[in-house]
Amino acid sequence: MRPKRLAPKGGCPVELTVSVIGGAWKPMILFHLLVDGKKRFMELSRCVPGATQRMLTLQLRELEADGIVIRHVYPEVPPRVEYELTPIGKQLGAVMRSLRDWGIRYRAEHPELLAAWQTETALDVCPGDRIDTVPG
Repeated sequence: MRPKRLAPKGGCPVELTVSVIGGAWKPMILFHLLVDGKKRFMELSRCVPGATQRMLTLQLRELEADGIVIRHVYPEVPPRVEYELTPIGKQLGAVMRSLRDWGIRYRAEHPELLAAWQTETALDVCPGDRIDTVPG
């Protein structure tokens, strides 16, 4: 049975897409996995510094349950866990590029709305800047 959060009320594909990729940190997780490929949990944690480990874990579990991310556990001491996108997860590259492009246009057209937010959340490197290197 499909989890409740994936049960669009009207069968709308947009609602379904947003329920799969929407979340506090899912877009950033997806960007990093699209651009960098496989990542260990702590690598993802450093890429998404605003997320607590609990929230990052919950978001990764949802992406895994939705078939977007594969979790690889290696039988080593200490255990090693890596995350990577599934083939359908990799298809999100075009969607993420579109989101980035829309954000660039919105930022250019509404700088006054974003001035305070940008100074508080400014990143030295935005993963979206490297999304064009991803095929698809």
